[in-house]
Amino acid sequence: MAKRVQFAKTGGPEVLEIVDYTPAEPGPNEVRVRNRAIGLNFIDTYYRSGLYPAPSMPSGVGTEGAGEVEAVGSAVINVKVGDRVGYATGPLGAYSEQHVLPAASVVKLPDAITFEQAAAVMLKGLTVQYLLRQTYNVQPGQTILWHAAAGGVGLIACQWAKAIGAHLIGTVSSTAKAELAKAHGAWATIDYSHENVVERVLALTDGKKCPVVYDSVGKDTWLTSLDCTAQRGLVVSFGNASGPVEGVNLGILSQKGSLYVTRPTLFGYASTPERLQAMADDLFGMITSGKVKVEINQRFALAEAAKAQTELAARRTTGSTILLP
Repeated sequence: MAKRVQFAKTGGPEVLEIVDYTPAEPGPNEVRVRNRAIGLNFIDTYYRSGLYPAPSMPSGVGTEGAGEVEAVGSAVINVKVGDRVGYATGPLGAYSEQHVLPAASVVKLPDAITFEQAAAVMLKGLTVQYLLRQTYNVQPGQTILWHAAAGGVGLIACQWAKAIGAHLIGTVSSTAKAELAKAHGAWATIDYSHENVVERVLALTDGKKCPVVYDSVGKDTWLTSLDCTAQRGLVVSFGNASGPVEGVNLGILSQKGSLYVTRPTLFGYASTPERLQAMADDLFGMITSGKVKVEINQRFALAEAAKAQTELAARRTTGSTILLP
């Protein structure tokens, strides 16, 4: 028997419950991982709330974790029992002591990367990797806009952009978060609680705006993002923290400057084991070189998952948050 967090109906954090369950034996192409640390991410709240449909009910929660391989299926060749691994794109159910997932979803961890680091950074760090290196290949000297720069993804992006030599303008909600983003490499910050984001971007870019805007907030920042994007620039909408962007008239893209828009996901980029491992190797290289530091600012016991999601949704967290089984 093992413990896991699940929900039998969608709703607020209160629908999460911790239960005893018997983990399945791995199928031919699956592995079972004994989790040592579990990542907490905004996407977890999307499934719990019903914004994203769970495949079945009751549903497990979470897609990110790190631990040791405990059992492998008959056809698995990329990992063996005892290997240290991390994962970010597994099926729902990472909020558990043991998790069964496709072997193609796990990557081997270098000795220099701890379980806590991997659980804190896999989803967020791989997200930054594809956003800055693939969705739009940010170049040295470019000025980019990143909403929610003091969040877990944002703080990694601040560091990675600085390592590239780009100028990241980060939006934040407080003076403390502005200082945090700057300490992690943001070139400039905009406190949207009392500053006009569009006016500040125009001032910071000498009226040129940004070739790319990264927006994980969604509904509340959609029009602001369009107004901060340079002509023929790209708006990357990769999250829905304030709710999904809906009812968009594509004509607005022409009105705002012949803009491009994309709604990418990590799953669309880490679509093969080879691509996933290559992205992870790039991320781990940034960490071991010291260019990206993993900030774990909150730790909760697995049984405190509801409390952890409440803190995350209320934007009372900074950096990464992990659950410990």
